[in-house]
Amino acid sequence: MVHLINLRNLLFLIPVAIILGCIFVAKSPLFAENPHQLSLAITFDLLISTPVIYLLIIRKRDLPKTTVVPIFILGIVVASLILPAEHQFYLSLVKTWILPFLEIAIITYLVVTIRKAFKKIKQSQTATPDFFSAARTAAADILPKKVSTAFATELSLFYYGFFHWKKHKLRAGEFTYHQTTSTRMVLGVFVFLIIIEAFAVHLLVRNYSTIAAWILTILSMYACFQIYGILRSLSKRPVAIEDDNLVLKYGVMAETRIPLNQIQAIKEQTTSLEKEEGLVYLSPFKDMEGHNVLIEVNEPMKLTGFYGFKKEFTSIAIYVDAPKQFVAELKVG
Repeated sequence: MVHLINLRNLLFLIPVAIILGCIFVAKSPLFAENPHQLSLAITFDLLISTPVIYLLIIRKRDLPKTTVVPIFILGIVVASLILPAEHQFYLSLVKTWILPFLEIAIITYLVVTIRKAFKKIKQSQTATPDFFSAARTAAADILPKKVSTAFATELSLFYYGFFHWKKHKLRAGEFTYHQTTSTRMVLGVFVFLIIIEAFAVHLLVRNYSTIAAWILTILSMYACFQIYGILRSLSKRPVAIEDDNLVLKYGVMAETRIPLNQIQAIKEQTTSLEKEEGLVYLSPFKDMEGHNVLIEVNEPMKLTGFYGFKKEFTSIAIYVDAPKQFVAELKVG
């Protein structure tokens, strides 16, 4: 069985071999002798043969069929790099007539998928309508698992930062955690330091390379945008008790779902905690932000962090704005 699985995985080397073969031919003396015919052949192999073969390989696998789109785009990128500009006639046709429609189709499909996922969440009487959850569900249907959460995170940061301006009205069983903490100040300090550092680095690096200086500046500004999106997401994703589960959220940076019957103990806790195995903080800022509730569970649970990174825990320290009410409601439940 192991050998069979390994052989199946080796099939992915076929598209890789085709791409490498095209690169070799494009850089060989043979291409100079037959540029017209070989440019057509290379374009066909990269844009047609490779995606089709990839699609045949994954047809009975768990990989979403939509992952063929990145393979097609990769073919366009490779062809653009290896083919001389004067021999990109067929490639230009694809870029002009097919690529724009493909981009529109991808955006439309993504928007429709997210809307469907969001409506499904909204139809639940207890589940909180949540864009990030809908984005993750939609991304998981069209992207590999390892990149779907990262994609959903980036999309959600943009959405919360620039589109979701409506104030979230708390429902029964929901609790905020951002109103009385130092989170805003901590994130504000981060933004201030990034801006100061970006300015200093830009002045220093531009003496050697203007392009490199602007690349670093753009990356710094993007980091500021991410922090802004994180800050905005805190008020949109409250902690919630729903469907016999305690759903702990910290914006788009952390989340875990604990069945209520798995909660061993819950208490108000504001004093410092000793480092021990199985203890995690819901907030990535840990002691910088503080905590006021400690939850212990019967068996190990998973905390999903930023971009989908997971950490196992048996006790978790969190901060909520109304700790007494939160603890009392869970104890009654």
